[in-house]
Amino acid sequence: MTQASYNFTGKTALVCGGSSGIGRGVALALRDAGARVIATGLPGETVAPETGIEFVALDVADQAGVTALAARLAQDGAGLDLLVNCAGMIRRQAEYDIETFLRVLDVNLAGTMRLCTACKPLLAKQRGSIVNTASMLSFFGGALVPAYAASKGGVMQLTKSLAIAWAAEGIRVNAVAPGWIATPLTQALQDDPARSGPILERTPMRRWGQPEDVAKAVLFLASNAAEFITGVILPVDGGYAVA
Repeated sequence: MTQASYNFTGKTALVCGGSSGIGRGVALALRDAGARVIATGLPGETVAPETGIEFVALDVADQAGVTALAARLAQDGAGLDLLVNCAGMIRRQAEYDIETFLRVLDVNLAGTMRLCTACKPLLAKQRGSIVNTASMLSFFGGALVPAYAASKGGVMQLTKSLAIAWAAEGIRVNAVAPGWIATPLTQALQDDPARSGPILERTPMRRWGQPEDVAKAVLFLASNAAEFITGVILPVDGGYAVA
């Protein structure tokens, strides 16, 4: 493995959901590896500025907004080498409500598809790649989060399907499958010993993952070190799914 494998100088990366949590960690890692990074966050969201990252507002459930962003990228002439789909939502204990269920699927699964299809022409020109965000719940269910689990199972199969469909155009499509990662979305669980205890007990590596743990896996899948890898769902969970 050479250091050049993780050199993204001259590359342009779009990180959807890059304003916080795992997505922000990915955006920072790509910036530090030399990429031009465009990161999206929800309209109206307060985003802490970060040197070297351009933040733009985007609701991935808004097809017109997704189309407009792809058109903007096409017009600026820089092209697009990497799309990372991190935008997502979870509504614990509320996802049995059908409207909430559909909203979660629209953001997590359909939103991923919207970005992939909108950015496909740009990625084909660059023979670029996509890294989606699946989940440990892509592999097993979650009683409190049926919509989230279903959407992430869908992301896994979507990733495999697009990998097959787009390989001839030089586009690699892979996904990371994070486990329990320390982000604002899991802060309540981290702070509750009754809930965090069993999580750490089952996790062979006995710690919460960090956004940078996921970011390292994204950089690998997006790099030339993985140029013969496509359709892979890479767990980043400290061994949780196999324990």
